[in-house]
Amino acid sequence: MNMPRHRDKLSCKTNQRNGAFTEMTKPEHLRIETSPPVSDEIRKTTCYMCACRCGINVHMKDGQVAYIEGNRDHPVNNGVLCGKGSAGIMQHYAPSRLRAPLKRVGPRGSGEFEEISWDEALEIAAGWLAPLRQTDPSRMAFFTGRDQSQSFTSWFAQAYGTPNYAAHGGFCSVNMAAAGIYTMGGAFWEFGQPDWDRTKLFMLFGVAEDHDSNPIKIGLGKLKERGVRVIGVNPIRSGYNAIADEWVGITPGTDGLFILALVHELLRAGKVDLGYLSRYTNAGFIVNEEPNSPEKGLFLRGENGKPQVICRATGQLADYDRPDVMPNLAASYHDAGQAHRTVFQLLAERYLSDDYAPDRVAERTGISADRIKSIAAELARVAFEEEIVLDQPWTDWKGQTHDKMIGRPVSFHAMRGISAHSNGFQTCRALHLLQILLGSVEVPGGFRFKPPYPKPPEAHPKPHAGVTPGQPLDGPHLGYPMGPEHLLLDGDGRPKRIDKAFTWENPMSAHGLMHMVISNAHAGDPYKIDTLFMYMANMAWNSSMNSSEVIRMLTDTDDAGDYVIPHIIYSDAYSSEMVAYADLILPDTTYLERHDCISLLDRPICEADAAADAIRWPVVEPDRDVRGFQTVLIQLGAKLGLPGFVTDDGSPKFRDYADYMVNHERRPGVGPLAGWRGTDGEGRGRGEPNPSQIDRYIENGGFWIDHIPDEARFYKPWNKAYQEWAVDRGIFDAEAPYVFNLYVEPMRKFQLAAEGHGDIQPPDHLRARIAETMDPLPIWYPPFEDQSVDPDEYPIHALTQRPMHMYHSWGSQNAWLRQITGKNALYLPTDIWIEHGFKDGDFATVTSAHGSITVPVAHHAALNPQTVWTWNAIGKRKGAWALDKDAPEATEGFLLNHLIHELLPPKGDGLRWANSDPVTGQAAWFDLRVKIEKAEPKPAESQPAHPPIASPVGQGPNVVARKI
Repeated sequence: MNMPRHRDKLSCKTNQRNGAFTEMTKPEHLRIETSPPVSDEIRKTTCYMCACRCGINVHMKDGQVAYIEGNRDHPVNNGVLCGKGSAGIMQHYAPSRLRAPLKRVGPRGSGEFEEISWDEALEIAAGWLAPLRQTDPSRMAFFTGRDQSQSFTSWFAQAYGTPNYAAHGGFCSVNMAAAGIYTMGGAFWEFGQPDWDRTKLFMLFGVAEDHDSNPIKIGLGKLKERGVRVIGVNPIRSGYNAIADEWVGITPGTDGLFILALVHELLRAGKVDLGYLSRYTNAGFIVNEEPNSPEKGLFLRGENGKPQVICRATGQLADYDRPDVMPNLAASYHDAGQAHRTVFQLLAERYLSDDYAPDRVAERTGISADRIKSIAAELARVAFEEEIVLDQPWTDWKGQTHDKMIGRPVSFHAMRGISAHSNGFQTCRALHLLQILLGSVEVPGGFRFKPPYPKPPEAHPKPHAGVTPGQPLDGPHLGYPMGPEHLLLDGDGRPKRIDKAFTWENPMSAHGLMHMVISNAHAGDPYKIDTLFMYMANMAWNSSMNSSEVIRMLTDTDDAGDYVIPHIIYSDAYSSEMVAYADLILPDTTYLERHDCISLLDRPICEADAAADAIRWPVVEPDRDVRGFQTVLIQLGAKLGLPGFVTDDGSPKFRDYADYMVNHERRPGVGPLAGWRGTDGEGRGRGEPNPSQIDRYIENGGFWIDHIPDEARFYKPWNKAYQEWAVDRGIFDAEAPYVFNLYVEPMRKFQLAAEGHGDIQPPDHLRARIAETMDPLPIWYPPFEDQSVDPDEYPIHALTQRPMHMYHSWGSQNAWLRQITGKNALYLPTDIWIEHGFKDGDFATVTSAHGSITVPVAHHAALNPQTVWTWNAIGKRKGAWALDKDAPEATEGFLLNHLIHELLPPKGDGLRWANSDPVTGQAAWFDLRVKIEKAEPKPAESQPAHPPIASPVGQGPNVVARKI
């Protein structure tokens, strides 16, 4: 029977005589609108709930944010939006938002503040900072957390003149970034991506679900749709690893050993791409092997300084980049009776050693020899038997034209899980070595760089720390040292930076060491500071290696009763734990109330086939007395009279950050935004400032994209068309082709110094460590904590990772996201669960060499048998984030940070060694070893239980709801 459609049950009745339906008309006041308009306007901007920087449509109704969805036209997410992105509305309306500038009136940690005006706040900040700039700018340390404007914040710090600036990379993944730059000019995550549309085998190493979330999910969806095999290597099976076709539950800290065993098998089987290695890497470079030479281990160079190879056609030495030269990887050069061999021969000799045989590494890695051999065979089979051929002509850097593009369709992705170890730099290098040996970088089906990468280390700045009172720093703070001459040491060999970056303790610390700032400043080592200035870095809780100890340092006083760190300025949008420990609070906006620049100069949103950048803009105006932090820096810089921030007559050069985004030029024609440049708005990458530029971005959905020509999309470091395109777009000022570094010569220069060569020498107590760890070919050594504690007493590895639906520490105060994860447990593998007789609801006491916690536990079967783990940043300090003091995050939630320390346990040599990678200084979070026992009786809440702190915003309502 055909029945008429009606809006609801009340709109019809049954005719009793014939059973037919008869329409009734409902009174107007009783009608329900079942499809009300979601919004009366859509404003397009960029999400900030993680670092993906997806495009979002913000639906507005009556001038208020009503709903957030993905922007289908955006190149990053194509309309996909995850749970945390959708929950951005609750971040915007969070009760914990700061409301006005604050001046501390009680002791540090008391949370006692008074609201002040912005004029007074800027006056106080300038009153502290101006005298330091005129006397000793290094006494101001400026460090930022997960902000996305580091090209701007570093420019402010450089103009001020302090050497003490960095963002949070040293705390996060500098090993990944630095290893990638030194090896091949780029790395995973923001530097590049797998060729999702063509790859035929994908391996994932150490990736939690919080990084690059939507692009990876979209990519994995493509792989699953095509039936591509996914192998996940991670001690923990969750998220991405849960959908892998094969999960490899590796023992933490042994990834490098496993990877080099794969290399061993590939070399043993002859399954490496020799043509790729000859053309695009330094595999053919001749290495000086004169035993007593001060240049032993460096490349033989011609009169013009270029590395030498043996020409395959002539058998003679030749410049590596000569158009008619193809190197002979098996050749050697004899001089005065001494043979000098190629990088490839040194590499083969090392990794064909039995030290890397699967049988030798199986027990340590927790992966059977047969399984290692099987994975290596699968990598080789797909790379060489399923190669991809694109009928696309291209011309290489030497002028040779190729009629096809050949691809090895094996791709990899990795993140913090392999880098946050004290052997992480060399592990990341090993993974890049594996990719390159397979010939799977910058080819169809392999790993592909995103503009402005690739850029070799030589193309990056060198670190600077030249301080002159009243003047800017002598150059950029951070960079890539190419030898001991680039270390930041004074005439007596003391560190020039408060975090000791770019010293013999960690020579290649390209991102600085945020996690060492507070402890070094407290100790006055290498010197005292006056003002600690931080932005979005929750150092009093989950962004420090040992939260309780850092809290003590922030509140410690000297004999005169003065704080050891005299002044602390902090900017945040929310009442985080760190707010209570600052003297001056500069309240930031939410990301929907501000201008932001996701710039090619910084951390852009590019894809492998296109250059792209984006903006945020105030889709709503703040309803509180808050200002975007970048605008505050513009105003503070003008108040201090910093170069670049004022005109010749001393007046402010920029009204606010939006004005800076449009009118600042880093070099002529190149500014923060690459799109719609020039007075006509037609410039791409280069051009004069365009007054209408931000309007053009807003009209286009908040982003700009410029696709790479077809002939330039692959082989970027060696592709003539790409190099020309990159110069035209302002990415390079001149073409800069280069070869990948299987052998990193700058590392050998540091080794030579440790062996006693050169004018710049390391201290004696560091010589052996430098010689061991700064090897120019990737190596593996046990994590330092394994060597510093008794593994029988502390037999268990303890790790953290962030859930897919939370990224920033602010996620677990979000009213929607809290309903997904409001507390965390320590997850235990089956054997440990059974051994100790744990049951649901039990607590465990977990002890490291540094401290002890008592926390709830849960069973997780898909876990390395020697590993426990938990979600990071769920646990909160009572009183923070406008949460109830009895909120589950504050009573059952916890941090592993209380078990970690920025220093290793004493070794008995009278020294305290940093708990960091010795190459870059990255925090070795994941080296932590613990022991576990059941907590009886069960405590009322997780321990340690810090007392509540007062919050300037008070406690939020029990129900966060808004009718729009």
